Amino acid sequence: MKKKVSDILADFLKEKKIKVVFGIIGSANSHIFDSINNLGYTRIINTHHEQAAVMAAGAYYRGSGKISVAIVTAGAGSSNAITGVISNWADSIPCLIISGQEPIRYINRDKNLRMYGTQGFNSVKMVKDVTKYAVAISDPNKITKELAVATNHALSSRPGPCWIDIPFDIQGEMIQKKKFPLFKVRKEINKKEIKKIVSELNKSSRPLILGGNGIKLSRAKKEFKKFVDQVNIPTLLTWSGIDLLENQNPNFYGRFGIYGQRCANFIIQNSDLIIVFGSRLAIPQIGYDFSQFAPNAKIIIVDIDEKEGEKYKINQHIKADCKDVLIELNQLNKNISIKKNKWIKYCDNLKLKYPLISLEHETEGYENSYKFIDTFSNFIGDDDIIVTDMGTALLSGHQAIKLKKNQVMFTSLGLGEMGYGLPGALGAGLAFPERKVICLNCDGGIMMNLQELHTIIENNVNVKIVIFNNDGYLMIKHTQNMMFKGRYNSVDKKTGVGLPNFKKLLPAFGYNYYRFDIEDREYSIKSFLDDPNPSVLEVFMDPEQQFVPKVKGVLNEDNTIFSPPIEEMSPLLDLDLIEKEMIKGISVKSKAIKR
Repeated sequence: MKKKVSDILADFLKEKKIKVVFGIIGSANSHIFDSINNLGYTRIINTHHEQAAVMAAGAYYRGSGKISVAIVTAGAGSSNAITGVISNWADSIPCLIISGQEPIRYINRDKNLRMYGTQGFNSVKMVKDVTKYAVAISDPNKITKELAVATNHALSSRPGPCWIDIPFDIQGEMIQKKKFPLFKVRKEINKKEIKKIVSELNKSSRPLILGGNGIKLSRAKKEFKKFVDQVNIPTLLTWSGIDLLENQNPNFYGRFGIYGQRCANFIIQNSDLIIVFGSRLAIPQIGYDFSQFAPNAKIIIVDIDEKEGEKYKINQHIKADCKDVLIELNQLNKNISIKKNKWIKYCDNLKLKYPLISLEHETEGYENSYKFIDTFSNFIGDDDIIVTDMGTALLSGHQAIKLKKNQVMFTSLGLGEMGYGLPGALGAGLAFPERKVICLNCDGGIMMNLQELHTIIENNVNVKIVIFNNDGYLMIKHTQNMMFKGRYNSVDKKTGVGLPNFKKLLPAFGYNYYRFDIEDREYSIKSFLDDPNPSVLEVFMDPEQQFVPKVKGVLNEDNTIFSPPIEEMSPLLDLDLIEKEMIKGISVKSKAIKR
């Protein structure tokens, strides 16, 4: 039986149970939109910018574990999608991007020119280095195979985005329909390597588990929690693995890194063995000098990407899927016997001594974003989904939030693009229409994809939005204070970055507006969350508020600036206190700091 190429694409979405896709229609992808609409299985969510479509498709997977698709048109429709593609590439998020293209006759005629036909260009060449697989369809009979190949690439090994470019005339070609090929996924696991983990744990006196995004990508949250609970080893999480354990889990001791928690940073710097599951140990986690990271610890990394294990000198890299390794470890856990009472007592003491919220977070006349998140956590529903934008929403959100057992939290961390919050919340809300989505945003970041406020309203997605108002770009103000002696430029209203009156703007999109009242904090939050209608809560912060604690450049005795190890968080502690907390002694860099 012959079918139109675009109809075969729509059939493929149905066969793969892809119920939601995101995109913007144009002339060059109109066959595809028509076929999907006619089949009636897959719902098309029409965003108002292509980058938002790709971000939302990625967020759909981040929330549900089910792949989605972004459909864009030729020319600027394809180029607009790039930020979303790189966002998913950086965080290893699978999705398909299907782009329309100029008719094949123009591609063949103009292939040596800058542009094809009316507005086409070589989009596959453009995205080749930020996708796992990118292909331009020149033969309509290859569409069946290429759809299956791209999906397999997107989901297998280390996941990521894949791109299929389909010329307009090929979309309308009639071809013989074939079965979509299936691919067998080969899983190899070296059991000797896993037994070595058990051996190292038994020899360790200060063991530590680190949980990262690879656990979520391998859908191994249940297996990870089982392992942590059975071996009772102190556990830290990366921001991308933030929701793997609830805050009340007795083995959870915080989130480490440059913008981490003092307790967590002291623990990791004092460990003698670190088992890393699915984290690439990026600079925001380990600091700027790997030689200063966990200096007395053996490091074993479980990561499916071989190259991630090569970038640092580590003791062992197990190239395998986190889920497979954890299943095996859970079968071997009876062989794990660790003398760790002294170590746990030490970690418990740090947790008490360095709480999430302290006197560092007092702000006169304004609401402090850390204190807000701490209080806000108490009112969020047990199964709510939290999506953040960048800046204050990212930092305060990830440092201070207290997550519950069934909550899901994510953002774009590898690329860290301002404007992620709204399309991220859109994708999460469509993945879980029965759950509430909390979108933590900022006055600067929300402007980068402001148009998606309407996409959320139009599709009745249950999203509540918090806007932290810090008069512009607070993180860059900090940079300009540190590097340019406070010479502000392009960061706030006085220096050229004007932002709208959200109280006037948001009702035009259909949102109820609330302003946070520092004199009645809990009532402000409860009123906002209890409103059954789309609503926004604006939180006015000190425009100069510091993000603390933070590992940042410090003065040497000769007044030069250098990067300290991650136990040296600002505001700096007295040297005698650092000496007391560091079991094996302080680093040379700690001694050199001018306090």
